[in-house]
Amino acid sequence: MSQPNTSLIEVEGLKKYYQPQAQMFGSPGDVMKAVDGVSFEIRQGETLGLVGESGCGKSTVGRSILRLVEPTAGHIRFEGRDLVGMSRPELRKLRREMQIVFQDPYSSLNPRMTVGQILEEPLIIHRCGDRSYRRARVSELLGLVGLPDEHARRYPHEFSGGQRQRIGIARAIALGPKFIVCDEPVSALDVSVQAQVVNLLQDLQERLGLTYLFISHGLPVVRHIATRVGIMYAGKLVEMAAASELFANPLHPYTRLLLSAVPNPDPGARTRLAALEAGRVDSSRATSGCAFHPRCPIRRPECVDQEPELIEVTSGHFVSCFAVAPGQET
Repeated sequence: MSQPNTSLIEVEGLKKYYQPQAQMFGSPGDVMKAVDGVSFEIRQGETLGLVGESGCGKSTVGRSILRLVEPTAGHIRFEGRDLVGMSRPELRKLRREMQIVFQDPYSSLNPRMTVGQILEEPLIIHRCGDRSYRRARVSELLGLVGLPDEHARRYPHEFSGGQRQRIGIARAIALGPKFIVCDEPVSALDVSVQAQVVNLLQDLQERLGLTYLFISHGLPVVRHIATRVGIMYAGKLVEMAAASELFANPLHPYTRLLLSAVPNPDPGARTRLAALEAGRVDSSRATSGCAFHPRCPIRRPECVDQEPELIEVTSGHFVSCFAVAPGQET
């Protein structure tokens, strides 16, 4: 696939804060900054991988883009239209253009509905054709995800995890969307099945011209499917680059920590990256300065009280770190 240039999604200064409820005879706790000022774009036809450990805010970003979670601040533009502040009727029209594949392929499917009813439901809600058209569309969708027509009469509990996720993908493409958020779509599946589902997503992208936000903590999967990769830590984007560049030349110390956890047949490379893990000091979030500085083995004095900006250090490679200078290579 050629490198796309047109931005389909533009996220600017996205924030999502949660205020804990006050306990009896107490005051509310500190505000939890799930997403804290994230900005990026997703180009038409590409797959942007969003990676980070559990709790970093990556799923909240995906759900905020779709307005399944209401942002606290920031702008989210789809084909130039700002989704923040849109009314429910306006959003409902855009639901046909933007869909999601959930992490758990079982809990995301209604156990009381047959597969045919599950796939037909979005067509009914959006008033797409008559009953004959909808039945034909259900058959087409099953074929697109590699399932036979007779599966339409069966219930979700009769399928394996991989088959259920294929059904979830079929539901996501039912209305012919342009953009799909894949929220850890293979993390609940066996490794062999993960490859099949990832290959299916890539095939559908080529055939249907889809654009993906692929959220995951599995770096090998992201390396295989993503065009570009963004790394999140504590609600912030700390590094972003083309997938080949990021895996070959990771610059942020947190990115290196993530890569050090991936099995590598080269002992020398594994030792070089793992050495950064030994410098970990504290896993708690920083209250000021760089969010990663309590764990960072190369932190500087300014990291404690100053927050680094996400800057372009080489062409298309953005990093938020005082220790990384523009033009730096490792």
